[in-house]
Amino acid sequence: MPFELQPHLEDSLIRLRPLRETDFESLYATASDPLIWEQHPNRNRYQRPVFETYFRGAMESGGALLILDRATDQVLGSSRFYDFNEAARTICIGYTFLARSHWGRGYNEHLKSLMLEHAWGFVDAALFHVGAQNRRSRRAMEKLGATLIGEAPVAYYGEPSNLNVIYRIGREQWQRL
Repeated sequence: MPFELQPHLEDSLIRLRPLRETDFESLYATASDPLIWEQHPNRNRYQRPVFETYFRGAMESGGALLILDRATDQVLGSSRFYDFNEAARTICIGYTFLARSHWGRGYNEHLKSLMLEHAWGFVDAALFHVGAQNRRSRRAMEKLGATLIGEAPVAYYGEPSNLNVIYRIGREQWQRL
């Protein structure tokens, strides 16, 4: 069975569904907050032309998901599966952003939990590329139990290459919420 990169997933807090072209305006409304991107390597992603490039890359990736608040249907952000390596039994999870209104309230943990639980049906480990200077995202990875395994330059779709650190979490390390 092939890895389903755009599943429909939900739990008590969020719903995930495949990102659609028609989601651009509502997702950009969330992404247009400059403070979301202040620690990100591409700090100007809140600007519409830059976000348009991000969105185009998300659509072309075939693995982008829209994050919705389950109680209100508010668009909270986006994440994606990418770089599935069947031979190594790994998948990357990333390009994630969440509305600041939902930071520190368990939404990121629920998002990662849903995505990881889905991934374990196909892989033994998940990798996460995180901007080297993004302390908030690095803490979130460590809180999930992911291990820092290295660093590498990463060129996001249509954007310059930036130094990222790489975290890994294996099925054996995973502690479900």
